[in-house]
Amino acid sequence: MKYFIIILLVMAGLGYYALTITKSAIPAPASPKIASADTLPQTRDSLLNSHTTARATNAALPLDSIVDFAETLLGIPYLYASSNPSKGFDCSGFITYVFNHFNVEVPRSSVDFTDKGVAVDLRAAQRGDLILFTGTDTAATVVGHMGIVTGNTDSLRFIHSSSGKAGGVTISSLNEYYASRLVKIISVKDGL
Repeated sequence: MKYFIIILLVMAGLGYYALTITKSAIPAPASPKIASADTLPQTRDSLLNSHTTARATNAALPLDSIVDFAETLLGIPYLYASSNPSKGFDCSGFITYVFNHFNVEVPRSSVDFTDKGVAVDLRAAQRGDLILFTGTDTAATVVGHMGIVTGNTDSLRFIHSSSGKAGGVTISSLNEYYASRLVKIISVKDGL
């Protein structure tokens, strides 16, 4: 009679794997073979459950990886004061979650990004830079919203958690509405 035991392994940076052990395999002291990350598809679940172990302090941040990970969160609903992907994100909670995934500590509030990073011109903005806006109050002059630049070829696009019509994590263009609220764009390639 065969006995099957299925063990679910959660390994940081490698996602989920199933290992099957039969009764005849139990006495063998050989180590189980685990698929490498290269052989598995990069799904939203595997990215959510993986973590980079290297801390990006003075080294350049992996900006393409940061944006790629942020894009796996598209569609997560907006929830004020939240950085929990199973409940929702506000704009700074989204930024916090994305950067913390790469072991990069960032301020929790959008206004606290005001003096972080190096300001760059709109034309020089690159994938992974942070874009800061005033809040929806037209009289406000302080940072109240933010996102991550996803591209800047024909027009600047950014990913953010919006409380507006999109109601969650979405990619928007720097249209007239957002341009009127633009405070600045900051480069984070060398850290915050």
